[in-house]
Amino acid sequence: MAALIRKGTYFGAAQRQWAATQQLVRNYWNKDWKPGPIPTTREGEEAAAKKFGLHPSEYKPYPDDGLGFGEYPQLPNVSGEAKDPYYPWDFPEHKRNFNEPLHLQADMYGEDRFDVSSNPPINKWRQLGTFLAVVLGAWAIFKGTNNIRMVPPVMPKQYPQSGVKHYTFESPE
Repeated sequence: MAALIRKGTYFGAAQRQWAATQQLVRNYWNKDWKPGPIPTTREGEEAAAKKFGLHPSEYKPYPDDGLGFGEYPQLPNVSGEAKDPYYPWDFPEHKRNFNEPLHLQADMYGEDRFDVSSNPPINKWRQLGTFLAVVLGAWAIFKGTNNIRMVPPVMPKQYPQSGVKHYTFESPE
């Protein structure tokens, strides 16, 4: 009887878990997050802007180049370091508010990632010149000192030859 009760509770738990899995899969499926088609009319653009919480004048969809971005808005490139650190953000670790649309490459513009608004203090040509000077200088030092041996002197290796005794097994007298 105890075995039947154990099996009954096992199958009851499995049914509850199966029901939770079905509920999760049914409500959060990839098709639910697929972007809609690119709006072609003014009313469609206004509806899409309202959907993403933007003013209709700020809404501009990505061009239809076959990548499938659909109606998702083309947001400006603003990195996390360029945002105000003293603003009371809903998610201060990412400097964003609730229901704020994410940039398409939001993982690239975080505070610990690439900063779009920064101007490097050294231009790219000077960086390239410095890099080449260091690498070529190290190569020149290596090539120039390659023939100088920095090892302690050693005797030549002794190889066995016919007619030459290198050692004997006789006891010393």
